[in-house]
Amino acid sequence: MKTIDDLIAQGQVAGKRVFVRADLNVPLAGAAITDDGRIRAAVPTITRLAEAGAKVIVASHLGRPKGEPDPQFSLAPVAARLGELLGKDVTFAADTVGDSARATVAGLADGQVALLENLRFNAGETAKDDAERGAFADELAALADTYVGDGFGAVHRKHASVYDLPARLPHAAGGLIATEVGVLRKLTEDVTRPYAVVLGGSKVSDKLGVIDHLLEKADRILVGGGMVFTFLKAQGHEVGKSLLQEDQLPVVREYLARAEARGVEFVLPVDVVGATEFPDLKTQAPSSPVTAAVDAIPADLIGLDIGPESRKLFAAKLADAATVFWNGPMGVFEHPDYADGTRAVAQALIDSPAFTVVGGGDSAAAVRILGFDENAFGHISTGGGASLEYLEGKTLPGLAALEG
Repeated sequence: MKTIDDLIAQGQVAGKRVFVRADLNVPLAGAAITDDGRIRAAVPTITRLAEAGAKVIVASHLGRPKGEPDPQFSLAPVAARLGELLGKDVTFAADTVGDSARATVAGLADGQVALLENLRFNAGETAKDDAERGAFADELAALADTYVGDGFGAVHRKHASVYDLPARLPHAAGGLIATEVGVLRKLTEDVTRPYAVVLGGSKVSDKLGVIDHLLEKADRILVGGGMVFTFLKAQGHEVGKSLLQEDQLPVVREYLARAEARGVEFVLPVDVVGATEFPDLKTQAPSSPVTAAVDAIPADLIGLDIGPESRKLFAAKLADAATVFWNGPMGVFEHPDYADGTRAVAQALIDSPAFTVVGGGDSAAAVRILGFDENAFGHISTGGGASLEYLEGKTLPGLAALEG
């Protein structure tokens, strides 16, 4: 896979229009960005290209608009924040391939940066039809001379700007994608053991593929979050009103049996924290948390976090690991009454001498929201879904396009 180092060496950057497909899909509260982690992750590649004399055209999606302009998903706030982080003005185009985009690109001088409006405001970006998607890619290609893929959080999508556009221009991976792929190879091809994996999040069905693959790779798998209650039920425990995917019980039982047969240690909580009602995340009003052993969960309890003994257990199981991958919070970390499990896992990764990888998505958000120093972890991924699909062994369209 070529990198921007290769493009610079080949003279395909200086004075050229370089299209950078970034992942600037940040959470917004109105027009306020609540977590700018993905914008900050895009800055090094954009800076490198601008300093090399490129006319940098940045593009991204944000949210899930329905293939047409929707003001609530505008990238205008992102343009302002990107400019602050770059320390230079970022010109914002009010469309993706229309008059504003063409005029904005035409007005760029060497070293300047522009951001196009949300790619998903055009139905061609996400179209299932190859011809429709290709037609949009043709319009994007007309804006640029060279393509740099740096939106790792989108490489598992077969979208026009991710998959089709690289085939139309000289292309290479940006620094972020190169780093992400290098880290993921350490989790799949060149693993330092013991290798521990921590999985959380709400639904076990979201993680079935990665569990299946990691049963062949990991030495130890720790499970928390809402998905753990399907595992506990599979072991014969009652889980009260907790999240439960009954239809997944057979496959979970099969995974537990496979883990035992292969000598992979499956670590589940020994206690949980919950409440009889789901907490109010908007007001953050105090709730009435209850701690219960996993073999004595009350019938009216909703499990919302791993308990204090489980936190100690998980920390102990991570203390001697050499490699740790963590994807998914241990509970409803957005509420202070149910954040301690996620906080404990984050702290255990910091305390561990292991090479630690936080697998993007809610885990990365939790690290920032709970106030941890991001530099205390080996790597924080920008792509939750992309990371999981890579670990499942799937071919990611965006990476395949860059390798072509």
